[in-house]
Amino acid sequence: MRDLEAAQQIVRRLAEPIVSAEGGSIFDVEVRPGLVRVLVERAGGIDVETLAEVSRALSRELDASDVVSGRYVLEVSSPGLERQLRRREHFLGAVGEQVTVRTTGPEGVRRLSGVLEAAGDDHIVVRSAEGVAEEIAYGQIDTARTVFEWGPPAGSDKGGSGRSGGASRKQRGATGKR
Repeated sequence: MRDLEAAQQIVRRLAEPIVSAEGGSIFDVEVRPGLVRVLVERAGGIDVETLAEVSRALSRELDASDVVSGRYVLEVSSPGLERQLRRREHFLGAVGEQVTVRTTGPEGVRRLSGVLEAAGDDHIVVRSAEGVAEEIAYGQIDTARTVFEWGPPAGSDKGGSGRSGGASRKQRGATGKR
C-alpha cells in the first residue's frame, strides 16, 4: 500500500507541469496494480484533444521515470459529472452541491443524500431534503460522490422533459488509454 501511495505522489508530481501547461489542474491521481488514473479539470471544461495531449506527454514521462512497474493502463480523463469525493479538498470543492454518502460505523452501513453544507478538518455536514443536517467524520465515509441533477436551471420557469438545456454542471470528459 505504501508503494502505491509513493507512486501516486510521483505520478502527481510528473503530471502537474504537463496539466498546468494545458491550463488545467489535477483533480485526483489514483495508482493501483495495472492502472494509473489521472483526473484533470479546467475552468470552462476540458476537451478530448487536451486530454489526449496530456495522456501522450504523461505516458512519455512515466516511461522515462519507470515509476510504475509492470503492465498498466494509463487513463487520463475529466472527473466527470458525478465526481468521487475521496480527499478533504474534494469535499471542500463540492460544498453547496448535491452528494450521496455511504458510511460505515458501529450502526452499520448507512446511505445519506443531500446538500454538502460544510467540509471541516475532520468531518462534513450533509443536509437532507427534509432539512436534517448530519455531521459525518471522514473516517466513517466509505464512499461519497456528487450527484448530477438533470433539469431546468435554478430559477427557470421553463417546463419540458428535464433533459434539455438544464444541466447543473458542464459536461466534460474523455479517456486516453495506454
